[in-house]
Amino acid sequence: MKITISPCPNDTFVFHAWVHGLIPGAPQLDVSYADIDITNTLAAGPGGPDVVKISYAALPWVLSEYALLPCGGALGIGCGPLVLTSNRVDSNNNPAWLSSRRVAVPSERSTANLLFRLWAAQHVPGGVGEIVVLPFQEIMPAVRDGLVDAGLVIHEARFTYPSYGLILLADLGSWWEKDTNLPIPLGAIIARRSLDLAAITGWIQASVKYAWAHPEESQEYVLHHSQELSREVTQAHIKLYVNEFTENIGEIGFQAVASLLSRASQEGLVPKSAGHLLEIRKGGKGKRP
Repeated sequence: MKITISPCPNDTFVFHAWVHGLIPGAPQLDVSYADIDITNTLAAGPGGPDVVKISYAALPWVLSEYALLPCGGALGIGCGPLVLTSNRVDSNNNPAWLSSRRVAVPSERSTANLLFRLWAAQHVPGGVGEIVVLPFQEIMPAVRDGLVDAGLVIHEARFTYPSYGLILLADLGSWWEKDTNLPIPLGAIIARRSLDLAAITGWIQASVKYAWAHPEESQEYVLHHSQELSREVTQAHIKLYVNEFTENIGEIGFQAVASLLSRASQEGLVPKSAGHLLEIRKGGKGKRP
């Protein structure tokens, strides 16, 4: 079975047991690792992986071929994207400063960018200037070096941005939580509709439970793929992004996804997807979890 996930600590922590053959009855995985912008594109194109990690924001483009699995992804509280600027600029901590500025984002179809666009519609008169897509690990250096005016960052950047001389302009997670009283839907795990989705769901949930029960076993694997982050940063990352929603998205998690995509659809940022999501929730066609 072919699977593509990101090299981020939450993904490698979650899938460690399955990747290493520790889940009874689960098939061997042929694993690829890629940045979220690449995985979003893979899922939307022909011949994509059997199972793949994408942004929740990319769901509307892939639901004809893939189904959302109720586990393995990232939703949470206090873990949203951050808008950062350099400490050399005078933004006065005012979002309106972004008007006509150049902002780097990790992917056009990322949840981070979707949240940013929804937030900017409320807080940046006239809108931002130019949106530049960069791999997430290149965004903070680009802001630091003045190649862009601001950057939208995700993952472990939450813990490391001060070391780049950057300051926080806006926490989009806090904004979303106050506005909706829902967790932030960040990354989703999807699988081809032709597969046994119930079985795949069970294997992923077993891998999550194994990771929680044996956290020390995945440390070497996580650190190997985490782009030389420290052990402390990877553990903080895992603690933030791997939670009860990772094992089972549940009703609240589903509401968060539906709310995000409904708002984005109303703004014309994504195709209308409510019907597809309702089908997923109720069972729809084929084998579903």
